[in-house]
Amino acid sequence: MVAVRRLDGGKWGAALRSRFLAGVPWGTLLTVAGLLWVYLYVQNGLQSWYWPVVLPFRAWSYLYPLGMGFASFSHVGPGHLIGNLVGVCTFGPLVEYAWGHYPTERGSSTFASLRTNPYARVLAVPIGAVIVGLVVAVFSIGPVIGFSGVVFALAGVALVRYPLSTVIALSASGVLQLVYRALRNPVTQASAEPSFGSPWWSGIAIQAHAIGLLIGVLIGVALCRRRDIRPAAGRLWLGTLLFAVAQSLWAVYWFRGNGEFVLFRAVGAVLVFGLALVVATSVAAPDRLTIPQWPGERVGGLGRLGGLKRRAASAGIILLALAVLAAPAVPVNLTTVETGNDGVVFASGGGTGPQPGLDATVDVRDYTVTYAENVTNRKVSVFDVSAFGETTEVQASGVIVESDGRHVWTTAIQASELAFDGWSSVKLGGLGWSETVAANRKGWKVVGSGHAYKVYLNGPGEGRQLAYRSESATAEPVIAGKNVSLAPREDGFGIVVSRSNETLGRTLLPDRGNSTRTANLTFSREGKRLYAIAGQTRVRVASQEDYN
Repeated sequence: MVAVRRLDGGKWGAALRSRFLAGVPWGTLLTVAGLLWVYLYVQNGLQSWYWPVVLPFRAWSYLYPLGMGFASFSHVGPGHLIGNLVGVCTFGPLVEYAWGHYPTERGSSTFASLRTNPYARVLAVPIGAVIVGLVVAVFSIGPVIGFSGVVFALAGVALVRYPLSTVIALSASGVLQLVYRALRNPVTQASAEPSFGSPWWSGIAIQAHAIGLLIGVLIGVALCRRRDIRPAAGRLWLGTLLFAVAQSLWAVYWFRGNGEFVLFRAVGAVLVFGLALVVATSVAAPDRLTIPQWPGERVGGLGRLGGLKRRAASAGIILLALAVLAAPAVPVNLTTVETGNDGVVFASGGGTGPQPGLDATVDVRDYTVTYAENVTNRKVSVFDVSAFGETTEVQASGVIVESDGRHVWTTAIQASELAFDGWSSVKLGGLGWSETVAANRKGWKVVGSGHAYKVYLNGPGEGRQLAYRSESATAEPVIAGKNVSLAPREDGFGIVVSRSNETLGRTLLPDRGNSTRTANLTFSREGKRLYAIAGQTRVRVASQEDYN
């Protein structure tokens, strides 16, 4: 509203009433109400505000219409939801102000048609948001989720009509977030502590944001053409550039697998400058573009194309950019991945993967949950593509969720996250139901070597099941010429003593405060540490994993 007041020279109350029914942006409010309804009732956020159902409402595939239909209107949590609601409240009123609840010519014929009816024009805003949301979901490389593509479309319309006011509105959105956080947590206490998280830019759907922005620009161009309005090219270029940088459209990245990402910052910087130039050129170009004749071209040849209309040229540039952005999503979203436990390729080696007699999966209706390490990520690897040193043949490790009916294959919990926290869970579900599967890790860090650990899955009504055992890990210290290894077992952990790859003895890891003996070595467990003792020599060989 601050931006609207600036547009109107301070007399914004009368201006709002002239453009809005009763001076209120009803279309924006209806859009906000719709998003809240999806979060509270479709995603079950009313009963679980901080942990809604997310998996079934991502855009997994064209063969899964439920996900495609709800992806743009669902959110992964309250922070995601509030951020997009603030964006709607920031740019929505600007767009609605430009659109207006009343036709340009007001009078007795105002209610004579849908085109001029104020109530129909109010409804055009949320209906347009739904249409744009569906388009963004269909042409984004999945599995996307969130309303940000539509927020960027709103920003695109606002940028074309009010370039600098949109940048001011973007800054003002920080005020809205500050007020929300101040009301929610007036006083916050915090202390330094370790935490686990992916790079902040790895969660940004750059392609979906860019598609939404260009759709908004195209709508804004149509609106300006119809009303014979042409924004200044300099303002439009600057406003688009500032907006693109502030919204991190430069954060072009690739997923290397197993929680590793690579950021192409320089490429992103070139792209945002190019985006600003494309928008400014396509919107504020001269009325007619002159195509020069080839030398010696006669009248009636190519010279007749010199009168190319600005409207067609500008729309063509934006549509071309949209096509380039959207085209890669079509073949990806038309395909699905093979699922099923018989297709999972587990890491090879002693003690890894599902073991005889172990139930390595948890089945919840049409979902299958398992744990695996260094398997091919089937969602990313649908197409084998290599470019710029990167490839789609990436690996995945962690808690994997599959569903044939929903065309889902995803690493719901990264192995590194579980190693950091020791416990995590994933919420499965669909329309009207949800279930939780928990995963926890128990292990030991072996001195000078790796880790020996086990992962358990706990599903509804099934109890805790051993889903994964790592390979054994050998300690670096050599005691009396012997090597000591820890090996995960079904019933705890085993100690293996060897020399030159020959096993000399085996025993179970003793309980805390106790000791055991094998191959002339004594093993004492003191608190979270395991010691090997040979005569007067006492060496720590392992420590129990600590989780945050």
